[in-house]
Amino acid sequence: MIDETGKQLGVMNLEEGIQIARGKGLDLIQVTEKVEPPVCKIMDYGKYIYQEKKKEKTTTKGHGGLKIIRLSFKISQHDLEVRVKAAEKFLKKGDKIKVELILRGREKALADFSKNKMKQFVESLEKLTPLKIERELKREFGGLTMIISKA
Repeated sequence: MIDETGKQLGVMNLEEGIQIARGKGLDLIQVTEKVEPPVCKIMDYGKYIYQEKKKEKTTTKGHGGLKIIRLSFKISQHDLEVRVKAAEKFLKKGDKIKVELILRGREKALADFSKNKMKQFVESLEKLTPLKIERELKREFGGLTMIISKA
């Protein structure tokens, strides 16, 4: 049992806990049932629900999103490194990354060179942070794409 200030009151009977909570004009809330005996807290139930919803919003907001990083056929080594650092930031935030290599005109005929650029990007990123490839390198209409997430 935990009171409204966060102080532990110790293990007690359910009826005793309800009496203490009613005496303070608050509710007795079971916080977790995974342990034996279950942990209960004395607090306002409406406030507890509000805090839970607020916590849920902050955990889902901005995380697990899909960020897109575009590479070009003629990308320079320095620009590739800049994109790798941006990708590292996104991965550390918890986002997934869709890496696109755009191909135009005759560039589409040089698939091996394009695949090497993508491999070079992934290898550079792998040196900085552990990766998990969600979707392998795939040929699409505009070029090559793959999806990467944090391992």
